[in-house]
Amino acid sequence: METQSEKDLTLTDLIQVYRRRKNVVYGILLTLLVLTAVYCAVCTRRYEAQATVQLQKEGADAMGLEDLMSSATGGGSSPLDASVELQTQVNILQSDTLAIKTIEALNMENTYDLKPRWTPLGWLLGKISPGGPPDAPSAKFEDSPQRRQRALKVFSKNLQVKAITGTRLIEIYYTSPDPRLAAAVVNTITRNLADYTFQTRFDATNQASQWLSDQLGDLRKDSEALQAKVVELQRQSGVYSLGSSDAQGRDQAYSGVIDKLQQATLAMSAAEQNRILKGAIAKAAESGNAEMLSGLGGNALGGNSQGMNNAMALIQTLRQQQATEQATLQEAEAKYGSAYPKLAELRGNIAGLEHSIQMEIGRIKNRAKSDYDIAVLAESTTRKNYEIAKQQADTLNNKAIEYAIVRQEADESRALYEDLLKRLKEAGVLEGLHSSNITVVDPGRTPARPKTPAVPLDMTLALFGGWLLGCFGAVVIEALDNKVNTVQELEEMLKYPPLGVLPEIKLLRNQERRKMELIALDDPQSTFTEAVRSIRTSLLLSKTDAPPKIILVTSSITGEGKSLFSVNLAVVLAQSGARTLLIDTDLRRGTLSARLRMPSGTGLSNLLTGQKIAPPIQQFPGFENLDVLISGPVPPNPTDLLASAAMRTWLDSLRSQYDFLVLDSAPVLPVSDSIALNILTDATIILVRAHVTERVQVRRSLQLLKREGQHNHYVGVVLNALSINDSSYYGYYGYKKYGYSYAENGNYEKS
Repeated sequence: METQSEKDLTLTDLIQVYRRRKNVVYGILLTLLVLTAVYCAVCTRRYEAQATVQLQKEGADAMGLEDLMSSATGGGSSPLDASVELQTQVNILQSDTLAIKTIEALNMENTYDLKPRWTPLGWLLGKISPGGPPDAPSAKFEDSPQRRQRALKVFSKNLQVKAITGTRLIEIYYTSPDPRLAAAVVNTITRNLADYTFQTRFDATNQASQWLSDQLGDLRKDSEALQAKVVELQRQSGVYSLGSSDAQGRDQAYSGVIDKLQQATLAMSAAEQNRILKGAIAKAAESGNAEMLSGLGGNALGGNSQGMNNAMALIQTLRQQQATEQATLQEAEAKYGSAYPKLAELRGNIAGLEHSIQMEIGRIKNRAKSDYDIAVLAESTTRKNYEIAKQQADTLNNKAIEYAIVRQEADESRALYEDLLKRLKEAGVLEGLHSSNITVVDPGRTPARPKTPAVPLDMTLALFGGWLLGCFGAVVIEALDNKVNTVQELEEMLKYPPLGVLPEIKLLRNQERRKMELIALDDPQSTFTEAVRSIRTSLLLSKTDAPPKIILVTSSITGEGKSLFSVNLAVVLAQSGARTLLIDTDLRRGTLSARLRMPSGTGLSNLLTGQKIAPPIQQFPGFENLDVLISGPVPPNPTDLLASAAMRTWLDSLRSQYDFLVLDSAPVLPVSDSIALNILTDATIILVRAHVTERVQVRRSLQLLKREGQHNHYVGVVLNALSINDSSYYGYYGYKKYGYSYAENGNYEKS
């Protein structure tokens, strides 16, 4: 036979579980609905304000200044770059820096959310967990770690920032009990983002430009000195001229030596310019500031090699990746706690990105220093060539050539100074134009209604959630229940069908005691009586050689309905025309005399103790085929009397006088009376009460009875008090509740 563990759980099984445990389902559902209603009634109303900003794509400015810079950053950005840039701005919006500025600007420490409140849990945690030094009473918010940590925790909990996929839009949400404060927070944090972006770019450019300004001061002095020298040479009139002017109107003094000297002068000027620019970049790289280098990557001051521009762009990309990983780490820590296994992996990624940034900074330092050294060497080489050419020219005409050279140097020096000064000013103007890439699409507006609690939604979720949770609880309770609840469970445990199933009966309050016991006599057409008749038929056919005459009725524990069944079994046996004797063999707590309203006195215990009296058998009033033998006075040794030879003798004697003997006995597990009687009877019936008797109790009772019984002794099991609404009840008898059955006469309620 297929066991319960091997069977698949069907929808019918779940429906039956639901019917049996519907009180659990409805109890959990009602509890959750009440708790949700209480929550909606007492919780604080919270309002949510929303603002939407656009992160504009960076490109050439309207004035065309980037073309003059000779340091273009590329023809466009890829979707991945845009996504990284967008996520970077989201992380900046969620940073502590902007949060602190917003809290200070709106004086939010005195608001409902951020104001410290005493709670029992917080007080207890403060006692058992170590804390830092207390904040100074007059310290600023930025310099008060305890206040700052508490405020930032609440602020970040109420703040939500998310990027809209496929766009350059960022939505900012903030919830607060004050609707005006919620709108003010999203608007303030939006302004702080624009200010932060501008300040970051400005600082990155300003630091590099400062060093270049110092270099321009020296270049200006050199240019002024050269101009003064030109004036002095011209005054001496020692210059030889060809008498013509070039396209720029300058006098020409031409020779092969002079031409070579002019070329050397141009080369030296270019090398000097290159050395100054490389020195500016090397000076910026020496600071090791990743923010500065990433800022220079988008606004190089000219002359950068493609490799240097790529390296700076790589630093910017790595910093964006680091910000994304840091945001993911903070979200995972807040959502899953510090023990979440993936946190170690995220921290490793952040450390790896930080290591890559530092490595790239080191390479930029080395590359910038190498470029600067090469520029210095190139300048030195060109200067040597220039000196050689100059010496050759001096021999030709010292005065004329010296005039031309000095004039050329003065013009180149002046042009170099003006060009670098122009580019320095353009760099600051360009960064100022770039700082306005944050545009407010929708500012934060005061919300009209609270976001929480959403009473209809909460109650709907509580309804469905409570029902699902109740169903789950019913399944869990059903799985943990070790009692016999259905016919199928009893069959799977016994490995054979039970002898019969008795329906649950609900007796009316105004019924007499006798009618409460004699259902088969007072209501012969009831469902219960028909079930007893079915058990009688199965019992008589249980043994092929001859039907059992002495029938022992017992149960595992008390309260399983064995006495009620014994009385009605005796009645249906007598109704068939057989002479039947009902014996109360429970010598400890016999109940038949009280149940049947019969006079108490001498009984079975008097017979077994050897008293010289006539057998105290009483005829059941109005029923000639049914006699009753009550238990009698309680003896000191009930088990020994029931197992005695006297009991065997009396049973043999009564066997010849009656067609059937029905023995109502004590439970099996509390006492051993039924075990002693088991070997003296032809068949034993064990009553198992549905939803009351445990499976282990049934198994133990069967083990005791079969171990002590005869080889061919029949032991049957009857499932009692099973609701007729249970599918296993009508499945056992082959018809449903509303199928063919006797009608009730009104003495008993339908169960």
